[in-house]
Amino acid sequence: MESGLMLVMGEVHTGLLQNSGEIPESSARDVLRLLAGETVRVSRRPIAYAVSPDRLTGVDCRLPAASQSRVRGVGTVVSRSSITGGRVVQGSSYAHVQRSGSDRRLAWSHYLARPGVIEVFGKARAEDLADGFTEDPPADCLDLGAISARFMDTVQASPLLDRRAPFKIARARLRWVARTGEPAIRLTLHSDQVRTLRIVHEGEFTPAVADLCEDLALHDWLLTALLVIIERARVGGRPGPEAAAKLAPAVDHLLHLWMPAARVDDALAPFWESLDRRPGFTRQWQSLVDRVRDQVAVNTLALLSATADAGRRRQ
Repeated sequence: MESGLMLVMGEVHTGLLQNSGEIPESSARDVLRLLAGETVRVSRRPIAYAVSPDRLTGVDCRLPAASQSRVRGVGTVVSRSSITGGRVVQGSSYAHVQRSGSDRRLAWSHYLARPGVIEVFGKARAEDLADGFTEDPPADCLDLGAISARFMDTVQASPLLDRRAPFKIARARLRWVARTGEPAIRLTLHSDQVRTLRIVHEGEFTPAVADLCEDLALHDWLLTALLVIIERARVGGRPGPEAAAKLAPAVDHLLHLWMPAARVDDALAPFWESLDRRPGFTRQWQSLVDRVRDQVAVNTLALLSATADAGRRRQ
């Protein structure tokens, strides 16, 4: 890998917490206590947020490369789980990819002393690895998605959750790569569930970049979930009361969660602002929210009118 060039790979999975309602802070702490004796960090403003302690996963495997070259990496991946608003759960993993200072594999103690670093043996180009990771990586390569999914599954399997989610919605996956250089960001939608993100940022990598990616993943999932709920409601294609009932989960569980960049470092906020200009996340969100509220309001007025008419007929 080129001297002085840094590459970080990460993947975030986002989904609806498998519980009938939002869980309180005390329950979120217990659900996320993945390590005995470790502290779950909690913040209440501007929205309730709880995040588990970081955990390390050792890896010794091939890294994805667009050129199909065989690149071996050994090291550790940093992972964590979080719950936002007592309602949305995420599993997140990332690792720095760096050239090894040795031509042979060292003892695990060496890699454990460098948490979140995967050392690469032999020749490798950062751009080749970035392209390979953001494409569909081969099954025999580093799978950060599987690691993130495992952490998310651990949370969803908690006995503190009643597993009666108010609606069904697929998980979303955001696979990202970050490098240092002239600031730039590119988000690509591959399907309803898979996105890739490329970030070029100034200065050294910090966990704040991972925070940004998790925040983007959260809001992309919220937007997708709201779109799905509106499509299922078939507004205009079914009676008003039925459509309003289908839209109720959005009002009860999603609309209050939209707070883009609430936990994003000020230095990285321009990346969010760029995505808000194009493709325009917040504009689309607000348009959908207005549609949901208009439908609920129209149906409420119709019910009130029908109730008043029935009352007059009885007089």
